[in-house]
Amino acid sequence: MTPLWWKAIAVLLLIWALFVSAMLAIAQDEESGRMIYLTYCSGCHGTSGKGDGPAGKSLAAKPADHTDGKVMNRYTDQYLFNVIAKGGSEVGKSNAMPAWSGVLTEEKIKAVVAYLRNLPDKERNAKRR
Repeated sequence: MTPLWWKAIAVLLLIWALFVSAMLAIAQDEESGRMIYLTYCSGCHGTSGKGDGPAGKSLAAKPADHTDGKVMNRYTDQYLFNVIAKGGSEVGKSNAMPAWSGVLTEEKIKAVVAYLRNLPDKERNAKRR
């Protein structure tokens, strides 16, 4: 093999390694987001994200169903971040949704957003089984 081939192989391996590490980071963010969601959000939104948590049943406004892709796909990541960080009343939603910026770091809120993004897909896949 010529030196040019070795360079091409090295570049391809580097690209592959970067891709794999990015995928692992996304998976870690989602798992971290799931744990945070179960700890802080599931009381109202339920462990599956359907808005059926035990505390949510006593609220005047039903907590959001995060498994509804038609609804969730309308929201940008920044909007979801703001709802979590600033609370519902700051974005025109229910004031029953508290602001979590004093409790969760920016990175943790981003991890929850990453987890929320995948809930509709998980719900759809579960229905197919």
